[in-house]
Amino acid sequence: MARLAFLYPGQGAQFAGMLHQLPDHSDVKRTFEEASEVLGHDVLNLDTEQALASTVAVQLALLVAGIASTRALQAEKIKPDLVVGLSVGAFAAAVAAGALALKDALPLVRLRGELMEKAYPHGYGLAAVVGLNELQLSKIVSEINQPDSPVFLANLNAPTQIVIAGSAAGLDAVLDRAKNEGARSAKRLLVSVPSHCALLKTVADELSRRMSEIEIKTPEMIYISNRRARALRDPEGIREDLATNIAYPVRWRDATTVAYERGVRLFVELPPGRTLTDLASVAFPDARSIAAGQMRIDSLVRLIERQVHWAETR
Repeated sequence: MARLAFLYPGQGAQFAGMLHQLPDHSDVKRTFEEASEVLGHDVLNLDTEQALASTVAVQLALLVAGIASTRALQAEKIKPDLVVGLSVGAFAAAVAAGALALKDALPLVRLRGELMEKAYPHGYGLAAVVGLNELQLSKIVSEINQPDSPVFLANLNAPTQIVIAGSAAGLDAVLDRAKNEGARSAKRLLVSVPSHCALLKTVADELSRRMSEIEIKTPEMIYISNRRARALRDPEGIREDLATNIAYPVRWRDATTVAYERGVRLFVELPPGRTLTDLASVAFPDARSIAAGQMRIDSLVRLIERQVHWAETR
């Protein structure tokens, strides 16, 4: 039987109005109500252009969007075999898998965003380089990474699509070198914190301390980690991945390869965005990938059912 994976995007996928464009479904509304009660404010105010200037609002909105969409699909009898989330998307994956309660995930994600903003309020961020492999880019990064211009590899999205994190000076220097050495594209991203590198170790330490107080259950399905790209069913392994992945590179291509090797032939990216869909389509041309954003729930359910049937009959 063909297996189904749900993919949950990270920061950068957000856009103004993203929560308001989710399907008109009772489980979406129920999720909005639950999240609003936990956070103490209306979550539908998180997706304005002004609100999304905040890392905290972005990460909370991504979590709410992912879980609201997941619950709507599960209510229509669509349930994944595996879940994978990129960066903060890992929290949505853990909730979807039944390992972490939404009521616990929301305060953790809010804390995560607050700590990230406080640690690096300005002068840092992310950039994407396309056209150089990990070995080529890591050589450039290692030569530029200095105390006054820290920069690191961050997200290994594809063999030649890599995100770097660090100071503005470090990022700009790497981007200039990458262009000179043949990168097809090298540009800054609309993210103001240096995620997934050693600069955020203090954030990971505080999250680890806070998460030690939270119940993590054995997941109902396979959860694939960001940090080590391993299939996990152990609650403590999931706890470690959620708490510490912010200080380590995301091995996204490796994580989705684990899913593929376990039989996944249909990848469904939960709202918002379609970056993960595009990455999966390139990486696994004999599988199918669907971006669920802005689709009616009935249309999405029918499309998933048709694609699962296609995969099973190949």
